[in-house]
Amino acid sequence: MSAFDASTTVVVDDPDHGPIELDVHLAGPADGVPVLLLHGFPQSARSWDRVVERLAGHGLRLVAPDQRGYSPGARPAAVAAYAVPRLVTDVLAVADALDTGPFHLVGHDWGASVAWALAARHPERLRTLTALSVPHLAAFGAALREDPEQQRRSAYIRVFREPGRGEASLLDDDARGLRALYGGAVAAPDVEAYVDLMRSGALTPALGWYRAMDGDLAATPPVTVPTTFLWGADDLATSPTAAHACGSHVRADYRFVALEGASHWTPDECPDQVASAVLDRVLDRVPSQAPQEDRDREA
Repeated sequence: MSAFDASTTVVVDDPDHGPIELDVHLAGPADGVPVLLLHGFPQSARSWDRVVERLAGHGLRLVAPDQRGYSPGARPAAVAAYAVPRLVTDVLAVADALDTGPFHLVGHDWGASVAWALAARHPERLRTLTALSVPHLAAFGAALREDPEQQRRSAYIRVFREPGRGEASLLDDDARGLRALYGGAVAAPDVEAYVDLMRSGALTPALGWYRAMDGDLAATPPVTVPTTFLWGADDLATSPTAAHACGSHVRADYRFVALEGASHWTPDECPDQVASAVLDRVLDRVPSQAPQEDRDREA
């Protein structure tokens, strides 16, 4: 059973690709403190269930969209429809439709990438940011250019960007490649739900996020809202170089939490730690267990 107790549909007017309909999942009191949760690839709002269970009872209005490409009514054919500015616009449209006012933002994986972009370019819309697994985009871009380890870890992106080849790499042989992505860190029922979602038409649009990448990550401005970054120390997608450079691109209170023994799938593997970090940030409280701080502020 889902941790969310209600859902709605938000229509986003995309002037270039037509209106799209985002399925949005809700939990907590309607007048609660607004917290938007952005999932990553290849998952859905379902990936937040365990975290949402732990955030319940704290007066939060939890809002988790199935993002563009994942919601059945939000799958434009054009790759350009999945560029990060479009994805940011979707999040702002959800907040506007629900009349949240300034909100707290939490993102994992691609959801973190969108969250960094939104925080960097629309800080007035946010109260705080909590990002999981993917660091500030300028830090990630620098690592892609200069860190051989990050280059090795990101080699899969070239495959995902190739039409046809990306889909085959994940869905061939009973979705063997897709199942392998989760590395045993995601519960089997959830894996099957994501496999069904990708098979039902979400995979090509979801890969559109990779295919619409413009490579200009370094142009992402510093973030000026209070920020927490959580990184699994065993994350196969994000190198230590990229993770530890994140704080250099935050010009506000910053907390870096390294989760020892955790992989890329922190909302699934470490819901207690993720929920605690979100609550510490959202409720503006001193962490109950001091996180590992990244003090290196050099650009």
